[in-house]
Amino acid sequence: MTEKRISLKTWIERFNNNEFENENTNVQIEAGWYDWFCRDTSLKNKTKKMGQIIKQIKDGGKVDLNNMYVWFKNNCPMSGPLYDDFRIANINDGATQLLVQLDSPWEDTKYVVYSVDDFFDKPVLLTNSSRELVKWLNGVLQ
Repeated sequence: MTEKRISLKTWIERFNNNEFENENTNVQIEAGWYDWFCRDTSLKNKTKKMGQIIKQIKDGGKVDLNNMYVWFKNNCPMSGPLYDDFRIANINDGATQLLVQLDSPWEDTKYVVYSVDDFFDKPVLLTNSSRELVKWLNGVLQ
């Protein structure tokens, strides 16, 4: 997956330039899609939805925009509906640092964050607010 790793800084620039506004599967893979169970044509809107959050991430909080990248999954649990997540990982070794789930059927909130710092054991943030999520990612909320 190394060839698909683009820094978050570059990803945000490309997102803001509408480079991922295309239903073409290869474009969406370039945007960071790794695994999905939904229709290929759904990926563009999912990228746009999660990208609205990702583009607000600033350097200096919990994320290093130059040395981390984002990738996406559409999850299919054994029971329950499909749900999406994005993961922020180290660009050099691919190690996931943060996992952000949207509308997980296992939690009562819209956004759930897990962290490598807690071994992904329990949520480090539960919120219904994308603003609160962004503030947390940017280090404004603890």
